[in-house]
Parts: sequence; C-alpha cells; structure tokens
Amino acid sequence: MRLPRPSSLNSLMLTGFALVSIPLLLGVVIAATKVRNLSEASATLVRSGVQTTHYTQQLFQQIAPIERSAKLYQVLNDPGLLEVYGDSRERLLATLSSIETVAVDQEHAVQLRAIRTSLRRIDAALQSPAPSPEVIRDAVDSIQPMWQAAFALSAATGEQVETGLSRLQQSTADTQKYLFWQSAVLILLTAMLVGVFTFLLMRPIRQIDLAISQLGKGTFSRSIAVRGPVDLVNLGRQLEWLRVRLLELAQERNRFLRHMSHELKTPLASIREGTELLMDGAVGELDSAQREVTTILRDNGIKLQQLIENLLEFSAWQARHSGLEISEFRLRPLIKSALETHQLTLLAQRVHLDLKVQDIELRADRAKLKLILDNLLSNALKYSPRGGTIFIHAKADKDQLVLDVADTGPGISKDERSAIFDAFYSGSAPVSGHLKGTGIGLSVVSEFIQAHGGSIEILDGMFPGAHFRVRLPLAPALEGEPA
Repeated sequence: MRLPRPSSLNSLMLTGFALVSIPLLLGVVIAATKVRNLSEASATLVRSGVQTTHYTQQLFQQIAPIERSAKLYQVLNDPGLLEVYGDSRERLLATLSSIETVAVDQEHAVQLRAIRTSLRRIDAALQSPAPSPEVIRDAVDSIQPMWQAAFALSAATGEQVETGLSRLQQSTADTQKYLFWQSAVLILLTAMLVGVFTFLLMRPIRQIDLAISQLGKGTFSRSIAVRGPVDLVNLGRQLEWLRVRLLELAQERNRFLRHMSHELKTPLASIREGTELLMDGAVGELDSAQREVTTILRDNGIKLQQLIENLLEFSAWQARHSGLEISEFRLRPLIKSALETHQLTLLAQRVHLDLKVQDIELRADRAKLKLILDNLLSNALKYSPRGGTIFIHAKADKDQLVLDVADTGPGISKDERSAIFDAFYSGSAPVSGHLKGTGIGLSVVSEFIQAHGGSIEILDGMFPGAHFRVRLPLAPALEGEPA
C-alpha cells in the first residue's frame, strides 16, 4: 500500500513545516506541563508549611493561657477562671482542627491526639462539681505533656517542610533530566524530518537542473523524467517536450546538411573534372597565366570538396551521437593505432613524441575514442612547428581516465577558448604548410566526450603550446543503467 504524498510543491512545503512544528509544539506543551506541576507542588509546599507553622505558633500561644488559668484556679479556686479556661480551650480546639486540615501525616496525628487527651484530662478535672486539690494538681500536671506534644508537633512540621523541599528538589532534577533528553530527541527528530523533506524537495530540483544543463550542452539523447510534486513533474514533462523538439530540430538540420552537401557535390565534381581537363591540356596547352588561374580553381575546388565532405562527416557524427557502442579494450593499442594513422605526417614534419601511457582497461565506445584521439593529434600536428614535440600522457585517477595531449606550438589565446569547441569555429591560422581547418574536429571531440559523461579543458603552464586534458570515466553509466 502506497502512502499518500503531497501533490504539489506548496503542499509539500506546508506538510514539511507542519510535521517539523508538531514535535516542537509537543515538546513545548510537555515542558510547560512539567514546569506547571513543579510550580503547583512548590506553591502547595510553601502554603502548607506556612499554615502549619502559623497554627503551631498559635498552639503555643493558646496553651499558655490554659496553663495559667489552671494554675490560678488551683491557687484561688475562683469560678471565673473556669470561664477564661473555657475560652482558651475553644480557641485551642479550633487551632487543632485547622492543623488537622493542613497536616495529615502520622506524626502530626499522634501529637494532636496527645494534646486532645491532655485537654480531656484537664476538662474532667476542672469541670467536676467539687474537684479536690489532688485532682486539680493532676490537671495541672497534664499540661506538661501538652507542651511536649506541641514541641513535637513543631518539630514534625519543620521535618515535613524539609522532606517536602527534598522531594521538590529531586522532582526538579528529574524534570530537568527529562526535558534534556526530550529536547535531544526532538532535535534529532526535527533534523531527520528536515533532512527527509529537503531530500524530497531537492531531488526533483536537482533532476531539473541536470536536465537543463544537458539541454544547454546540446545533449538530447537522454530522456528527462522528474519525480516529485505534481507541478515539478509537469515542469519535467515540459522539459522532455523541449528535448524532443530540439532533437527533431537537430535531426532536421542534419538532414538539411546532408541534402545540401550532396547537392553541392554534383556541380563541384563537374567543376573539378573540367579543371583537371584544362590542367591536362585537353583543350590545348595553357600559358603560365592560364595555368596559374587553373591552379587556383583546382586548389579551391579541392578545398571546397573537403569542406563538403567534412559537413557530411559532421552530419553523420551528429546522427550517431546518441548511440554509444560500449566495449572493453586497452588504451595503449588504441593510441598506437591512432599514431599509425598519422605516421607519415609525423615523419614528414620530424615531430617527436613524448609518450607516457599506462596500460589502462576501459569500457567505452572504441571508435569514438579513436576519433577523439585522431582529432586531437591532427590539431597538435597542424599547430606544431617542424621538429616540435607532441606530448601524449594517460593515467588512471580513481575511476577516471586522465588523457593529456599537448604540443609545442603557439598555444590557444584566451579570447578563442570560449568558442574553440563550437562547430565550424576554425580559430587562428596554423603554422605554414597546413590548410586552415573547418572547425568541426574539436566540436566533435567535445560532443563525444560529453556522450561518455566526461569533460575536456584547456590548461596552461605544463607544456609550451596547447594543452588539452580529457577526463573520461573508466566505466561510464549509460542511460538505463544505475548511476
């Protein structure tokens, strides 16, 4: 069963804020409840302690008149003193009842019973019709246990307050520990929720950013699929439609180039054939001026034919760009094959080679990688002076192939580097003895490297001339394979 998910970016953000705020609000409520309970317990303890202490002080103040009236009655035997005793007795009973309402522990109950017992003995002695002196003396003697009970009651009250304070301190410490662990758990939970929603939010945004980067680089072979909220999924569908449309336009452009190139080759072949006939003297011998004009026509015809063939090759490369035929092979034999293709030019220009190539095993499109090497070597030969040096270094760096191709030519100016990989950009003129290029080779190199998921850059400082560094994954992740 699939859990329901927010359907839009706004609902996803609101859901994230709600889920992040719920544990925080829960923590605040629990903390407030704990603090309120501590506050109520503290207030109860203070109120009970103050009241019990107040009633205990009243108890001392009320026992003294009872003792005084009982002793005076013993000496004077005045019935009016019994009225004073009665008033003091009623106030003492009221105080005892008040103490019973605020102090209900066992120690207080024992001492309160002792005071009431002593009071009943005094009542029995003083309220008899004709109390004897011995009875009155026993009544007066009963006051001493009452004082002892009152002092014990005061001590029990102090002990009760101390016990309550100790419990309150322990409860405060427990609450602090509980709130600390609660805060730690809530912070961890909040961080996890933030991480989850950041992932849910950033994943489709990264997919969209990657898709836009691919479209900007002209890579139209990989389909665009965005997973996430509905509005971002719809944006991914729009990008997929744009990719398909751009791919169709690129294919139409390639078809146009192929058709136009073929249409141009037919009249050009007639022009070249006529020029060759003139050069061979089919219509008579040519003088020097005529031969010079005919030579110009023939050379430019050859150049124009080369341009048209380059256009056809470029169109064919564009058509095959989306498909990579991956195979496993070693790098050294491939570089050796590429050097054999340019062996005559290397010998003619007396160019030296500086080879430092590790025997690396690759998973890539062998034909396209050979074309990359051919174009980079051709570019290095074109701009290297006679007797110069071409550097080819290759090594494995973690899961990447690092390939350096450099020469001892004039290098590449800063102004040209931003456009040197654009199609049909020919750049500055090469050294003498070479025709200016069509500007297709390096654009094809860039496209094939991007198709493998690699990169190419121009470096300075390591070699005197142009220095190209190619980075390719040793085993590229293709579409449909897990990255």
